[in-house]
Amino acid sequence: MILDKTFPPDPRVENEAISLINNGFEVYLFCLTYGNQKKEEIINGINIKRYTSNKLIYKSSALVYTIPFYSYIMAKKIKRFLDKNKIQAIHIHDMQIAEAVFKANKKFNLPTVLDLHDNMPEVIKFYPHLQKFPGKQLISPFKWKKKEEEFIKKATKICTVSQEFIDEVIQRTSISKNKIVLVPNTVQKEFYTNAKINNSILNKYKDNFVILYLGDTAIRRGLLTAIKAMPQLIKKIPNVKLVIVGSNTTDYILFDEVTKLKLDDYVDFEGWQNVALFSSYIKASTICISPLYRNKQHDVAYANKLFQYMSFGKPLLVSNAIAQKKLIKKVNSGLVHKEKDISDFAEKVLKLYENKNLRKELGIKGKQFIENEFNWEKTSEKLIDLYKNIN
Repeated sequence: MILDKTFPPDPRVENEAISLINNGFEVYLFCLTYGNQKKEEIINGINIKRYTSNKLIYKSSALVYTIPFYSYIMAKKIKRFLDKNKIQAIHIHDMQIAEAVFKANKKFNLPTVLDLHDNMPEVIKFYPHLQKFPGKQLISPFKWKKKEEEFIKKATKICTVSQEFIDEVIQRTSISKNKIVLVPNTVQKEFYTNAKINNSILNKYKDNFVILYLGDTAIRRGLLTAIKAMPQLIKKIPNVKLVIVGSNTTDYILFDEVTKLKLDDYVDFEGWQNVALFSSYIKASTICISPLYRNKQHDVAYANKLFQYMSFGKPLLVSNAIAQKKLIKKVNSGLVHKEKDISDFAEKVLKLYENKNLRKELGIKGKQFIENEFNWEKTSEKLIDLYKNIN
């Protein structure tokens, strides 16, 4: 496995690796270190091999498909990794490092699986450094998309996170549907069956109607909608509390909005927390949200948080980004609001507040879906089959 980040944490990488190990494969993970981690160690059976990087190389990764410096540097490291560890198949985690992998693999000609965690050419359009000079001039989402299409055709197999993403890739690149496999970001049973609950979090919110958000807090995730709806909600739900567990470099925009609307007593920014605490925050919540703005990425992907929420039987409120809207309606595990529509968001929260039985019914449906159909143990079966037949 090739990852151009530090490890841990990365739930998808870890889940996939452990599932393969449990089915008889040896997994070696190429990842990066900035000098504060062991060069080699074993975590949950994964052979971790860390290669030193630095801030200059990290920053050049944004220019990977403008200037080939990053791919050149990484290809040399990856070549050593493949050779030293006698690798027999390569799993590329996302497209940022894909060109480096294909360069390194010319000598070995190993089967490659390209794992598209995100629609990166669309995601990068929303990165703050692409909104201003010089990023806007130097980084081309169009070039990223062309590269992605090139890598999709080069790879032996593709896997990605939603059926909507698969449909979009097939339509755009004309690859065979047999070349691409669905491996969604679901939760392991252990997440909800063996959760260690932190009672201090439960006690902190025991008297509140908690609206919970978990994960990356970039503006495109839609939290401004939830924040701006709070003045309407306070009038009807005196004990309401919006709890945000996560962070992003754009958080100052959210902080400013909370200050402007005088909501300091009603919005808690918990910052990024250890994943081990997620279950406690979910258990302490009343409803859980994913108010994504619609775009080409969000319309074809759903976040792992949805499954984490459902695994604890919590009712959801999500925006009408296509993939998550279809999922929630199919399962009947929550309500859907129009993206960026503050009044509609507030109206749906009030509907859930006023109807405890509805909350319970939606929560039960979501929990049953996770337990019976959509846990990692079930959805990872296609990944295992892919590698059993990779040659």
